[in-house]
Amino acid sequence: MTSASQPTSAPHAAPSIAAPQPADADTTTEKSGNNLRLRQRDLLRIYAWYRVAIALILLGLFTTGVSRGSVGTLWPTLYLNTAITYAVFNVAWLIYLFKGRFHTSPRRIGSILGCDILAFLLLIQASGGLDSGVGYLLLTTCAVGSLLLDRRMGAFLAAIASIAVIGQQLAGLALGVAETQDIVSAGSLGILLFTAVSALQYLSAHIRLANRKAEQERLQAVHLQRLTQQIVAQMRTGVIVLDHSDRVELINRAAQQLLGEGHHAGNKVSESLQQTIEQLRGDDSRNHSITRDSGHGELRVSLASLPRSPGSRGSLVFLEDNRKLVQQAQQLKLASLGRLTASIAHEVRNPLGAISHAAQLLAESPSITSEDRQLTDIICRHSQRVNQIIENVMQLSRRETTSSQLLDLGDWIQQFIRDFSVGAPHDASVTLSVDRSPVLARFDPSQLSQILTNLCNNGLQHSHAATGRREIEIHIYFHAQRECACLEVLDWGHGVAEEHRDKIFEPFFTTESSGAGLGLYIARELCETIRANIYYCRAQDKRSCFRVEFANTEQKF
Repeated sequence: MTSASQPTSAPHAAPSIAAPQPADADTTTEKSGNNLRLRQRDLLRIYAWYRVAIALILLGLFTTGVSRGSVGTLWPTLYLNTAITYAVFNVAWLIYLFKGRFHTSPRRIGSILGCDILAFLLLIQASGGLDSGVGYLLLTTCAVGSLLLDRRMGAFLAAIASIAVIGQQLAGLALGVAETQDIVSAGSLGILLFTAVSALQYLSAHIRLANRKAEQERLQAVHLQRLTQQIVAQMRTGVIVLDHSDRVELINRAAQQLLGEGHHAGNKVSESLQQTIEQLRGDDSRNHSITRDSGHGELRVSLASLPRSPGSRGSLVFLEDNRKLVQQAQQLKLASLGRLTASIAHEVRNPLGAISHAAQLLAESPSITSEDRQLTDIICRHSQRVNQIIENVMQLSRRETTSSQLLDLGDWIQQFIRDFSVGAPHDASVTLSVDRSPVLARFDPSQLSQILTNLCNNGLQHSHAATGRREIEIHIYFHAQRECACLEVLDWGHGVAEEHRDKIFEPFFTTESSGAGLGLYIARELCETIRANIYYCRAQDKRSCFRVEFANTEQKF
């Protein structure tokens, strides 16, 4: 039967590094355009305040008489009226831009620059020509136009200003208020305007190109940094980055699993690990082994230096589970053994089937004694055991490629329990505890079903041996700190002895006289194909627990 309990949530912790998003060309162009518009607004803000300041200065020079004989000498009334109007207009324009946060259109900017040119031409005329020095204010106007407008509009403003100044001096020469030298000065000013505009446009184009390249490189650097952090976070090797005071700057999920939950960014490492790091620094050894804080298994520690600012060095610590290294070496042996046994298995099954069949026929004979019938039962029972071992070995040798899917683990497990209960003993009880929110995981349903079938059968068997009741509990939740879905199978058995915890996933290791010792080994192998971790632990209520931690849902394989 199947029952359901109240949902249980995993402990919450600070999230780890998020998955990086690539910076494409459209994003780079958009950000570069935003930066360009921001710089244009800053320039427009400066120029708006400059216009107010220059208008007040021109008005102050005339009214105070500080520059008497230089400005407003020919037509004082025209100069005064123009200066006052120009000052009021600039203040009003500044208020308008301030309310709109200096957002305006290029057409309005061109109109304002045209008004500046007109005002300066009137002030030049009222001051008697270019000798007053007012004409050089056109340089600033044309320069700002070349930066705020496109190339054609910038050149057009410079052309208008040059033609107007030269035309103004020609008209003055015809009226007898200007001299021939003023024509030369007007031409020189026009050349200077075109030269300044061309130079600024050239420099502005190169600056924009350099800024665009710098922005692209910055975004690429950010992308690579996030990508590197994500790779480190998903590595199966534990990685810890320590600062100069040996505080943790970065720690990936594998290192937290190996060291325990007490290691976080900003904390000090454990004393045993600190002592090992000091030893590695002292004798320049490549690696060293320490006992895990939980007391189960050893860790291989490697150290590398991280040069930083002068006088400051960090450390890069690599952690590997010695059990996995031993398992990898053992897997190399088993790979060749698997190919050999797969070929032998085909040859063994035929005579084994004949032996089993002959024993069954012999047991059906009416002349056989009870003692001989017990012997035939032994032959049949052990023939089935050998056949099961052959099936397990062949299953490892013909392992198929995984077809992972992103599924809601809570919905899937309910269907699994219904299917499992059909073939389970009639008194079996499977209790499900799952989060209310969806728990997403990426796995192959057929392979996960095989893993859970093995774990559930073991749990029912050990619960019955200890309590006389076949009952287990399946707990599903999302581990916020490790950012992964977790599945736990808990039973009421006696658990795994301390001396056997490092061996239960080894092939052919069993404490039962009738077991083949391949069930948990196959479960671990299947977990590796779906990028999941399986290990044995004790739950908070001291119940025996096998926990499966799935890969991050953003990781595809």
